[in-house]
Amino acid sequence: MKKLKVPTKRGVLLDGVLFGGGADTVMIAITGIHGNFYSNPFYYNIGNTLNGGGIDFIYAQTNDAFGQIETMNIRTGESELIGSWNERFEYTDDDIDAYLTFAQEQGYKHIILAGHSLGANKVIYYLSRHHDERVEKFILLSPANLTHMMSGVTEREKEYIFAEVEKGRSDRLLPFDFMGWVECIAYTAYDWLSGMLNNVHVERDGDFSQSEKITHTGALLIGTLDRFTYGDPSGFLKNINDHIPTAAHNKLIFIEGTGHTYQRKEQQTADEILKLMKDWGY
Repeated sequence: MKKLKVPTKRGVLLDGVLFGGGADTVMIAITGIHGNFYSNPFYYNIGNTLNGGGIDFIYAQTNDAFGQIETMNIRTGESELIGSWNERFEYTDDDIDAYLTFAQEQGYKHIILAGHSLGANKVIYYLSRHHDERVEKFILLSPANLTHMMSGVTEREKEYIFAEVEKGRSDRLLPFDFMGWVECIAYTAYDWLSGMLNNVHVERDGDFSQSEKITHTGALLIGTLDRFTYGDPSGFLKNINDHIPTAAHNKLIFIEGTGHTYQRKEQQTADEILKLMKDWGY
């Protein structure tokens, strides 16, 4: 494994990890909120398994992989503190482009763009806006149902968040944990509530306007016990795919007996991804 410092256009360095090196194919996995190695150890299984199959893997940490992350901004030359506490969803394009540019500069001939949880929502957002020829396939791992995640946010809390932004106090920490577990500034909470990444739904008539703009083909994967789907992970995944124009060409994979982070089925998940890549000819 090799630690990476991947520069964004805004100057922030993102922490990534490269498994392997020298292959002609790489899978880039965009992390979700707090989706780091400690909470999502399946990344090790995926990286090591793909390496065994002759494919490189990049664990692509974004701003919110931890609550707080010390990093450097190469444009200002100053240290910077990023994390789930101050992430802006508008960074999505910049973050994903940074990893794609890194892979391109490393000379990879084939790039597969993946994302787990909120990272999958970010991939949907990116691909809906950029029909990027550098990306050959996508893999959406357990997309995050933000409506369910935010179901505990009260109307009073929403009013407070909107008022802070309107009054120019958007950079202040909220006096409560957003969703009951995220310490963050008002602007970050505002982005969660904005709907910008709320792009997958259980309901068939949900807002799938982003998925409907995707032109790439790929695969969608979920555990059959995923708790963010109101008890129907399979239906949730099928509903997402039904709204993607390339649905007939996409592969749906269901990992039995596991949830959102594939606990106890980490290796099976990795094996399924390797098989998928081989079926695609990589």
